[in-house]
Amino acid sequence: QVQLVESGGGSVQAGGSLRLSCAGSGYTYMRYCMGWFRQAPGKEREGVAVIYGGGTTLYADSVKGRFTISQDNAKNTLYLQMNSLKPEDTAMYYCAADRLYCALSIPTPASLRYWGQGTQVTVSS
Repeated sequence: QVQLVESGGGSVQAGGSLRLSCAGSGYTYMRYCMGWFRQAPGKEREGVAVIYGGGTTLYADSVKGRFTISQDNAKNTLYLQMNSLKPEDTAMYYCAADRLYCALSIPTPASLRYWGQGTQVTVSS
């Protein structure tokens, strides 16, 4: 059974940085799509960044150049380094995973079966 537990959220001022972590178990990273999604109040959940096969990464246009997704396979941990944060980045951030190919596009949230509980990120202006 795949289990995902996020940590690292918090409150920062615009321009600041945060690093989210997602400790995982029950999967083989090379065969899984791992990603970060977010949901702001009143909005649909959206993809932020994914990593496939331990190396191929994709980003939403809104975070390109500011966020970096990475993976420590020895620790089974997924990270999201968020720099130059903006108030519009405020949302609940979720780690997600499933055994599917995602090297060409960020999958829809409905495509992934396994989710963490979420961690809140709040960016003030």
